Amino acid sequence: MVAVDIVEVGPRDGLQNERRVLEVDTRIELIRRMVERGAHRIEAASFVRPDRVPQMASAEEVLAGVPRPADVSYIGLVLNGRGAQRAVDAGCDEINVVVPVSEEFSRRNQGMGVAEMLGHAGSAIALARQGGARVSVTLAVAFGCPFSGVVDDRVPEIYDRVADLGLDEIAFADTVGVGVPRQVRELVRLVEADGRVPDLRFHFHNTRNTGYANAMAAWEATTRDRIALDASVGGFGGCPFAPRATGNIATEDLAYLMIGEGLEVDLDLADLLQDAEWLAAELGSPVQALLGRSGGFGTATPTGAGRRARA
Repeated sequence: MVAVDIVEVGPRDGLQNERRVLEVDTRIELIRRMVERGAHRIEAASFVRPDRVPQMASAEEVLAGVPRPADVSYIGLVLNGRGAQRAVDAGCDEINVVVPVSEEFSRRNQGMGVAEMLGHAGSAIALARQGGARVSVTLAVAFGCPFSGVVDDRVPEIYDRVADLGLDEIAFADTVGVGVPRQVRELVRLVEADGRVPDLRFHFHNTRNTGYANAMAAWEATTRDRIALDASVGGFGGCPFAPRATGNIATEDLAYLMIGEGLEVDLDLADLLQDAEWLAAELGSPVQALLGRSGGFGTATPTGAGRRARA
């Protein structure tokens, strides 16, 4: 059975589109809670301009205050070499470089075309390698662009160019939540027929209620031993540069689904539900996830001690 690594992106993508900017200590507390719940890969911060994304300011301070267990890997999201150097210096274990597949999204979001972004990605990857960090590239708006529409014909071209940069992992992001399982299966086939990138990850939003169907499609389609899926506690998240890009698939809801499919998921469901309510209060924004509203069932029922098993 294919194992699933749930990558907790709440401390980055979960916060970056919220109106309320959390204090550094609160962001550290969120990460500490995720570590205690069993998260092993956590996207802790993005190293971008604070005037563009104030929710991600003081990334170095956040990384300086997080717990450092040996089995936890912290991911820093970057857009260029400068961000990569900051992330390495801050002690990130992994560097995640974002490259949009849409020309218009790239220009609106990052102020430059895709070709220039690919050049920045190459510089960022080289700096990350020099710093001993693991490297992934996320292809943003890989399922559809809010400005250009359908991008299916662009994805193979951009993937082909980044796959030559020497990655540990490729991630496909449904930034605005328009994707469907057919596209997921096509992307799995694209990567697995190629073989240049060792690991595969997906980032789904549930904007149009297809996020969990897409997660299942990725798990069922891969022939690899493992696949990584991003999720955000409470279902918070979105892209400040993409209209109507609502929340990520929720960590607790995805964990419920995977446990129901017979997988062992190293996350404490009961405590995750409490963490989602805590974060909602800190943000002044309601929980988007559904597990806390209706409760678990069968083997995926949160209890006072939580549901805890090794991934």
